Amino acid sequence: MPIATLKVESSVGEVAYRQIRADVLFARLKPGQRLKLDGLRDAYGASVSTLREILNRLASEGLVLAEGQKGFEVAPVSAAELREVAEMRLFLEHHALELSLAAGDLEWEGRVVAAHHKLARIEQRLLAGQAADPTEWKRYDWEFHHSLVSACGSAELLDIHAGVYDKYLRYQMVVGIFRGEVAAGEHADLAAAALARRTGDAKAILSTHIRSCVLAIEARNVLPETRFAA
Repeated sequence: MPIATLKVESSVGEVAYRQIRADVLFARLKPGQRLKLDGLRDAYGASVSTLREILNRLASEGLVLAEGQKGFEVAPVSAAELREVAEMRLFLEHHALELSLAAGDLEWEGRVVAAHHKLARIEQRLLAGQAADPTEWKRYDWEFHHSLVSACGSAELLDIHAGVYDKYLRYQMVVGIFRGEVAAGEHADLAAAALARRTGDAKAILSTHIRSCVLAIEARNVLPETRFAA
């Protein structure tokens, strides 16, 4: 096969992977939904063999279940897994935050300030009742939290943290949770503590931020307790 053709197929496959992954994370593909290859081919414009590779890749990330001859489905959700994912995120983010606050320079401070400014602006729009694209909102949330830990000095730690953040994000999108002024205030407090290098305060605020979100999600009472509950 010509190299040019291989590049085109690789590009198509990567685009389809990003689209399917985003649709899982933002709950456009629902937990437990069957993923039929013929339907996905029409929706995402990739071949069946490419789609099978994509779904196996997503299965390795814990976002899709591969069931042998039965095919694929979006990974289910549960309150138990939410708590596990949240605590894993908190463990990783605490460690990366501590390293980042110790090593952060002026460039790091600039990233934090800029990321928080963008997040605060979209939070103001949400609080004012204006329409906001969930994808945009969560992109700015990610940019802010990533900026805080971006000076930790470990690419591997940042990569693992990004994967866990995405699993946590999926729960927010499945339930549709936004905690309003409280969450916005926690972001502002977290940015201020980080920039002032108040490591203990920053870690405490982050703990409250993540665990309060978990409690708010659980209060909706829409998640089964265990992943494979009937």
